[in-house]
Formats: sequence, structure tokens, C-alpha cells
Amino acid sequence: MFDMTFYNGKNVFVTGHTGFKGSWLCKMLVNAGAKVTGYSLEPTTNPSLFNIANIANDVESIIGDIRDYKKLKAAFDKAQPEIVFHLAAQPIVRDSYKDPAYTYETNVMGTVNILECVRNSNCVRSFLNVTTDKVYLNKEWSWGYRENEELDGFDPYSNSKSCSELVTASYKRSFFENKNIAISTARAGNVIGGGDFANDRIIISNMFYTPKCGDVIVISRNYNNEHTDVSMSSEPIIKRVIATEGMVVDIDFENGYVYVDGTLLKEDYIKNPTVTKWDVEFPLTVGKNQLFVLGDNRMESMDSRDSRIGLIDERYVLGKALFRVYRDAEHRSSFSEMFGGI
Repeated sequence: MFDMTFYNGKNVFVTGHTGFKGSWLCKMLVNAGAKVTGYSLEPTTNPSLFNIANIANDVESIIGDIRDYKKLKAAFDKAQPEIVFHLAAQPIVRDSYKDPAYTYETNVMGTVNILECVRNSNCVRSFLNVTTDKVYLNKEWSWGYRENEELDGFDPYSNSKSCSELVTASYKRSFFENKNIAISTARAGNVIGGGDFANDRIIISNMFYTPKCGDVIVISRNYNNEHTDVSMSSEPIIKRVIATEGMVVDIDFENGYVYVDGTLLKEDYIKNPTVTKWDVEFPLTVGKNQLFVLGDNRMESMDSRDSRIGLIDERYVLGKALFRVYRDAEHRSSFSEMFGGI
């Protein structure tokens, strides 16, 4: 276990301190006796862990945009930090497709800006850039990636974080090789825990789980094959199991009916009939250790009707989706068993 007393009395600068991970980090640092300055936008959720835990009372909290170098440097110079944690980012894959320019400005130039602050200071002894495990070129392996694997994230979020890694490496080689400053990156996986109020969190169960027809399942982003293209997100997908190993699936696209082993399915959960045909031919027999899956939004869902998804190898099923957690207009957290958007 790391000895947190190391931080006692040290000046620490945290970007992204109003976020979920940033708030937890600040609380831990303050409890360890550190003098913390945080720089970030306002919390993006209401409620937020930042407000619930009263982080603003524990740290010197500065609300600012990581893209604003002048304001960032003023806060940095005032804090005179010995240790810097860089967590500020646009962290949502889906949002990176909606606004890629903002994602790159925040995640790449934000990294440049904080490293410029470090480069032009004499106080910093350690800098840590927190990125993501999605920075690697996705080779569709079933095993994990090593730290020396090729960096080339697919979607704008992942790719911007790959760029952030490269920026950090370049600054380390160009400016810090002969200085007594430790420059590091940490590639974090998905983090869950108390105080995460982001939308669309899915609660799953995978203990001793075997997929059954009708189950809504979460499938790893590594499930796919060489047909992956720009329309395929790197995020896990959520689909409903229609048929398992050995079953025969047939679809009457004219009338929107789905048959499994000759029996018409009663699908009260779907939004619309199954009339959209992709490129998979029917009838189709599900192979060994495979699943045939469909989304509940049959007009738009990309699923086993499309060869880019195809039959799902059971090894890539992360678990059964039990509930979706969402916030209403009053920001109250609720649980729903409805997965109509899949």
C-alpha cells in the first residue's frame, strides 16, 4: 500500500478537480495533508461529488478552461506546485463524435498548456498525465495491451488521448531529460464508484452468468472483426439475446416478424417491427458458443443483421444488464429496466 504521508505538506496542482476522479483525488490528497489547488470547469452534473463532498472548502478551487493558457498559468504560478496531476479532459466518446474539434482542443492543447506551465516553472518535481486504456491501436485481441503497444485510438476521444500521450513523451524528451522532474502518464481503465452521476450508467451482473434468450447483455468493444469501420464506436454495445448456440433464426422483413426454431417471438419490448434488412442472409443457424443479438430499436439498431456485428462470441459478453441509471429533469437518480435505446 502506498504511503500517503508522502503528500503531507506538499503543494499539489490538480486539473479537472471538479470531475468524478478529480474530486476523489482531491479528497485523498487533502486527507494526506497536501495543500491542493484545483483548476477545472464547473461540475458537469447536478448533483456532483465535488459539491456533495464540499471539495471547494478543502482546496483552492479555480474555475477555468484548460484551453485558456493565460488563466491556467496565473493559477499555476500562484500555487507553485511540486506535484501536478493532469485530469482535465473531454472524456466522453459519444460527445467526441458530436464535437471532435472541442475534444482535440481540450485533450491535446490542454495537455500542451499544462506542460508549458511545468516547463516554464522551477517548482515542479513530478508531473502525471492521466489518459486512458483506449489510447492503443485496437487490434481486436482477446488479451490485454502492454505499455509499449502502438498508440492509435480509433474514435476522436481515444485518438486525442493518444495524441496527449505523444505530446507528453515529446516534452519529456525535449525539455525534461536533464532536469530533476519526473514526467509520467497513467492509462486508466473505466472507473466506477460512489459519486458518479453521469448519465446512462449500466448495472450488470456477470457472476456465473450464461446468456439466455431475452437477456439484455453488454458486449466488449473487442467482439468485432476486420470489418470494423468509422460507424463502429470503441465503446461496449448493449443488445438483446434472440438466439443461442444451435438455434435457427429467420426474419420476415416484409411483416417484421422474427422466428426462432420456427416459433414466432412475442416481442413486447421493441419500438417498431423488424423490417430493416442489413446484409446477413436468413435463415441463419447460430454457431457454437455464439449468440444472435438484436437491438430493441429495430429501425436503427446495428446488430447481428449486419455482418459488421454478426454473431457474437460468448467470450466477449461482459455480463447481463440489470438496470440503467439515469437522471430526470430534477437531477434525481432513477433505475429503469427499460433498454429501448439499444
